[in-house]
Amino acid sequence: MKIAIIDYETGNLKSVSKALELASNNVLKKSNIEIINSTKDLNNFDKVVLPGQGSFKQCFQSLNSIHEILDGLSDFVMVRKKPILGICVGMQLFSSYGDEDGGSEGLGWIEGKVKKINLKDKSLKLPHMGWNNIQITPNSKLLNGIDNDSHFYFVHSFAFDVNEKMHVSATTNYSIEIVSAIEKDNIFGTQFHPEKSQANGIKILENFVRI
Repeated sequence: MKIAIIDYETGNLKSVSKALELASNNVLKKSNIEIINSTKDLNNFDKVVLPGQGSFKQCFQSLNSIHEILDGLSDFVMVRKKPILGICVGMQLFSSYGDEDGGSEGLGWIEGKVKKINLKDKSLKLPHMGWNNIQITPNSKLLNGIDNDSHFYFVHSFAFDVNEKMHVSATTNYSIEIVSAIEKDNIFGTQFHPEKSQANGIKILENFVRI
């Protein structure tokens, strides 16, 4: 099995790659993980991981700067139905639109909008940074074997407001309820960083390898 991590000059690629290699070795006893920054070889891979760090608009523009990557990813995910995992802003890019930095369209694979977290508790700060627990919906493939209320590592000020709640596989509370994981057919995403979430994060990556 070959898994590609998309390098579009955002996200902690080294940490994601090391964590994914560990998870793959745990499941398959070997890893075949590659970081790629072109569309050319995309369909030689079985799965894709899309990390993301920074602003929604900047990340979308940076991704779009790779020649024909949007069409390539659309074919990979929406036509060939191969699995993809988005991490943090990588997950947010699956949305229809993001408000950050004056606004930008997203990939449009899961209907909804990425908006700034509207804190009701003014004693809390943005970004939402550090460890927080998640509430898991039943029958999640990505979160299989993860205990409800398990803790994961977050760093973000914007959150994905998903139109169809059936695509939400986990939420977390930070003054308001925040979508922390999504699943739609072969599309998976986490708002938190599994590569920074110790054993629970590796377990999630193992689940993605198995899917």
